[in-house]
Amino acid sequence: MGANELSALLWRERELLELLTFKLEEEQLLLTAGRSRWIDHATREVEQVLGRLRSAGLERSVEVSAVAREWGTDEEAPLREIIAAAPAGPWGEIFTAHLRAMTELTGRIAQLRDENERFLRAAARATQETLATASTGPATATYDATGQTGHANSASASGGHLFDGRL
Repeated sequence: MGANELSALLWRERELLELLTFKLEEEQLLLTAGRSRWIDHATREVEQVLGRLRSAGLERSVEVSAVAREWGTDEEAPLREIIAAAPAGPWGEIFTAHLRAMTELTGRIAQLRDENERFLRAAARATQETLATASTGPATATYDATGQTGHANSASASGGHLFDGRL
């Protein structure tokens, strides 16, 4: 246990953050393309990466405590304090680079999360408006089984339906 192991764990956590960034961008592409069929799969993949990140975070916490103890600082110290307590040599710079990269990645992840949430809310609102317009809005021309035009509001009289009323 020591600085080498902590650095390896930080690399793994960075890779997971990059994977999460990719998965969120993938989800965003699906949302912007209107491919709602695959959103559940993309969301599940995001949740799986988040689970792996939680595990990596716990491992990192244990290793940070060991390094803090070794370097004579508080075992509950965050990485920033570990960097400040680093002995002369490369570890301060190495851990600073990890911290900087992870901070940038988490900022990008927060941005993607917010954008995806905005897309999802807009899609939900559009769906609600479409359903409301279809059931109470102006008459919309439709074709019945004989090829004659009718109106959506009188669909029950002509037998044509735009949407299943049981939705």
